Amino acid sequence: MRFVPDREHRGYAATVRRLLADAGPHEAARAWAAGDQRPGRALWRSLADTGLPALAVPEEQGGLGWYPPELASAFVETGRAGVPGPLVETVALAAGLHPSTPWPARLLTGEHLATVTDPATATDRASAAGPGAETRPGVGYAVDAHVADLTFVLVAGGLTTAAAVGTPLRSVDPGRHLVRCVPGEAVSADPRRIRALATLLTAAQLLGAGEALLEGSVAYAGQRRQFGRPVGSFQAVKHQLASVAVALKFARPLLYGGALAVRGDAAADPRDLPAAKAACSRAAHLAARTALQVHGALGYTDEYDLTLLLRKARALQTAWGTLAACRAAVLTGGPLPG
Repeated sequence: MRFVPDREHRGYAATVRRLLADAGPHEAARAWAAGDQRPGRALWRSLADTGLPALAVPEEQGGLGWYPPELASAFVETGRAGVPGPLVETVALAAGLHPSTPWPARLLTGEHLATVTDPATATDRASAAGPGAETRPGVGYAVDAHVADLTFVLVAGGLTTAAAVGTPLRSVDPGRHLVRCVPGEAVSADPRRIRALATLLTAAQLLGAGEALLEGSVAYAGQRRQFGRPVGSFQAVKHQLASVAVALKFARPLLYGGALAVRGDAAADPRDLPAAKAACSRAAHLAARTALQVHGALGYTDEYDLTLLLRKARALQTAWGTLAACRAAVLTGGPLPG
């Protein structure tokens, strides 16, 4: 199995990167954390105008086709930019909801944001912070359900609408609120496709966040001086940054392998998707830890953009498959739980 992005694929990813660079995603993330979703929603509408959610929906259903590799590349850029909101869940639902339901068309325009949780794994509860965060199995927390237009719950063998209950909890990422949800009426959908695509796109965001953290660390190491020299000239710092670069470099082809598995290529292996999520989680964690060490006390300040990516990387590591669950799936050859 071999995958190499063609010119059109690379061009689309570059378009998304340019759009995000000009759209002020860090300001949108801070506004989202403060309770103002308007900049984040405007950013999502701009992404939808490029056809991003339509890449998850076949042409006969009003989309552009079924293109997991292209989606993965685009979501690497959303992770790199730290875009707020349940974008992963929105696109996964657009792909998995049956066309007979009224919702997929709404998700393609960018006017609606949707979210979904999976109580079978309840991975997001691991990052819930503050009083009231329940940890018993079967309690699902949907990301930003208090502001999403549509909320769903994955249940055994299917999908249901959902009702949010309780007070939204902040995760380790202040812009990522977790809301407990209870199942409602059954909905016609493909739960396997929803889970698989959500896992893939979360892995892609982790890879993008890790790459942005590395780029910021390299730039800062070249500017910060100690003993009359840039800290980046010290061998120990070079080795740390090189280790991050290697981890990210090896994670990227695994991400595309996972994309081909989600696409359904005959040569793909079911283990490729959990392997991709595990590799991207580990690489992003290493990038975050190294970035914090290189930046020193500056890395702890809320005003510095690095903090946004540090917290997002930590929160995404437990979303749609923890590192332990992904490694177990690779070892057993089975799918992720759920």
